[in-house]
Amino acid sequence: MGLFRRRKQTGAVSRGRPADRADLDHLENFVRTRRGVEAYIEPRTTVTETTVILIADDGEWTRRRVDGPEGARRFAHRLAIPVYDVRLMGYPQRMRDYNERRKRRPELF
Repeated sequence: MGLFRRRKQTGAVSRGRPADRADLDHLENFVRTRRGVEAYIEPRTTVTETTVILIADDGEWTRRRVDGPEGARRFAHRLAIPVYDVRLMGYPQRMRDYNERRKRRPELF
């Protein structure tokens, strides 16, 4: 009958769109055109694959998919920027301040 058998875990993560060269180009351009950029690795969720969020010194940020946590670390090391795990560090205050400024004065952005 099998009422109490454990179900096999299914891949709940969406495999919609993997990271591609355009994602990496966007991230590289962000690093080249902003000051004080740091990388934060965001874990895979049920909705998206692993992402990296880049945050500049003024709080401006961008997010793109990457090829796993190791891919994010390789990317950050190649561009010589600090890399953190968002689960351990959280998001920096400057990012929250930037989001608040955008919300209050959207015409400036």
